[in-house]
Amino acid sequence: VQLQASGGGLVQAGGSLRLSCVSRRAFSRYFMGWFRRAPGKEREVLAVISWSGESTYYADSVKGRFTVSRDNAKNTVYLQMNSLKPEDTAVYYCAASVKILPKKDYEYNYWGQGTQVTVSS
Repeated sequence: VQLQASGGGLVQAGGSLRLSCVSRRAFSRYFMGWFRRAPGKEREVLAVISWSGESTYYADSVKGRFTVSRDNAKNTVYLQMNSLKPEDTAVYYCAASVKILPKKDYEYNYWGQGTQVTVSS
């Protein structure tokens, strides 16, 4: 599974962005996750979505602001980010896992290349 993340950019605090992650192969059998790594910090999980999209998980840091979704027909997973804060500045990654509800980065089998999100104050 080869993943391509896009949609990052520069946005003012309080603004929104939608990240996309496209797979070149069908990925309906994979749980998909979004992570980020801020400068000087460890990579953290943000959101996870099940094969069908019925089950999701959010980290407390983004709960209520970010929404993960997927369109298996388009082999695409999305991360809608609202009410962005300067502390959301990071490189954002999508990843695919064969595990059920994986919340740790080592549980993921495939990774996208990352897309930079910068939130100005």
